Amino acid sequence: MKVFSFKFMRPAALFCLMATLFALSTHQKMVSRSWHQPLDVVIYPINADSSPATQRYINSLRDSDFAEIDQWMSREAKRHNLGIETPLLTRLGPTVNSMPPPLPAQPDTLKSMLWSLQLRFWVFRNTPDNDSNLRRIRVFVAYQTGENDTPLAHSVGLQKGLIGVVHAFSHPGQTRQNNIVIAHEILHTVGAIDKYSITGAPVYPHGFTNPHSKPLYPQRFAEIMAGSIAISPNQSQMADSLRSTRINTTTAREIAWIE
Repeated sequence: MKVFSFKFMRPAALFCLMATLFALSTHQKMVSRSWHQPLDVVIYPINADSSPATQRYINSLRDSDFAEIDQWMSREAKRHNLGIETPLLTRLGPTVNSMPPPLPAQPDTLKSMLWSLQLRFWVFRNTPDNDSNLRRIRVFVAYQTGENDTPLAHSVGLQKGLIGVVHAFSHPGQTRQNNIVIAHEILHTVGAIDKYSITGAPVYPHGFTNPHSKPLYPQRFAEIMAGSIAISPNQSQMADSLRSTRINTTTAREIAWIE
């Protein structure tokens, strides 16, 4: 009688893998949301359309292009009386020469779990190092020119693994709006939830920076997890830079800045 058959061992091995990843993710979540030390954010550019124009844009990038993300987070941390002056330290990493696995077209629980495992394996293969990633967020930014009217794919941020995948345009004039998306996905990795509707409009009240203002409209700023400023009940406007965005109390609570 074969007690340990291959048919039995495969699901057992998968279960052990999932249990290990769950334990690591839980520990990582606790450490990354303690806010006792700055989180290390590394931006990995990807030439998503293999164009020379995109490569020139990537070659021109410097750490300073992402400095406003750190400055904005410091400003918001001060507004919420967080006990650390610099929550993030963002730097530019090396270019990655392959694309991450795409999101499933019609995701369900199983497909999402498998995609998450595939993404984390892809990240391990493309950014292997000996650094601890308990406080390190890796953001992969897939740049494209958009000249052939190809729409940008959906950007994502995962708490499990502290991984962000951002799709962005490779134009100097888009850098500041790209930073909004990068900051949005960074906050996803530490627990923030989207606050916009299926139409992209901010959801009341959690997608508003000041849901108790009178009059309610127009709002002055965009909530970072909504991405746009509510102008009227039926109109919203995309924020043009991080200066036009805020972290409201709901998001601050989600990322463990306040209780």
